[in-house]
Amino acid sequence: MYELGILLVVVGVMMVVTTATAAFVGPALRLLEYALLCGSVVVILFVMVFVGAEVVMRYAFNAPIPGHLEGSELLLPIIVFLALSYTQATHGHVGMDLVLDALAPAARRYATMGTLLISMLLCSILAYFSFKHAYRLWAYDDVTMTPPYFPTWPSGAAITLGYALISIRMYLQLLNIADPGRFPAYAPVGGDLHVVE
Repeated sequence: MYELGILLVVVGVMMVVTTATAAFVGPALRLLEYALLCGSVVVILFVMVFVGAEVVMRYAFNAPIPGHLEGSELLLPIIVFLALSYTQATHGHVGMDLVLDALAPAARRYATMGTLLISMLLCSILAYFSFKHAYRLWAYDDVTMTPPYFPTWPSGAAITLGYALISIRMYLQLLNIADPGRFPAYAPVGGDLHVVE
C-alpha cells in the first residue's frame, strides 16, 4: 500500500509537470506515437515473413526454424503496446458509448473526463508494475526455455512503454476536454476528441 501511495504522488507530480509543459509534451508525444506505430508495423511485417518462412521450411524442407513459436510470442506484446497510445489518440479503441450518448452534453463531458482520469491512473499503475517486472526479467537475464534462448525483457519493456505513453495521452485528452482553448488536441489526424458542450 505504501508503494501505491508513493506512485500516486509521483503521478500527481507528473500531471502538474505535464500540465505546465503541455505545449511541448503534446507535439513530442504525437511524433513519438507515430514513430512507435511505424515500429509496430515493421514488427508485424517481420512476424509475417518469419512465420511464413517457418511454414515453408517446416513443410517444404522438413527443417523447422528453431524458436519460431517463442520468438513470435515475444513479439506480440511489442506489436500491441507500441501502437497503444496512437490508437488512443485516434480513438481507435473499442468503446461502449450507450450510456454516454444518453447523457446531456455537460454530463457527457464530465463523465468522459472522469473516465479518462480513472483510466489514466490505472494505466499508470500498470506501467509501474510492468516496469518492475521487466526490470526483474532484465536483472535475471531471463530467456526462453528452448534454443535459441531469446531474452524476454524487451516484451516487458514494450508493455511498460505502452502503458506510460497511453497514460500521458489520456491526461492530455482530459486537459483538452477541460479547456480546449488552452490545451489544444495534440493528436494525429482524426485524433481530436470532440465533446459537445
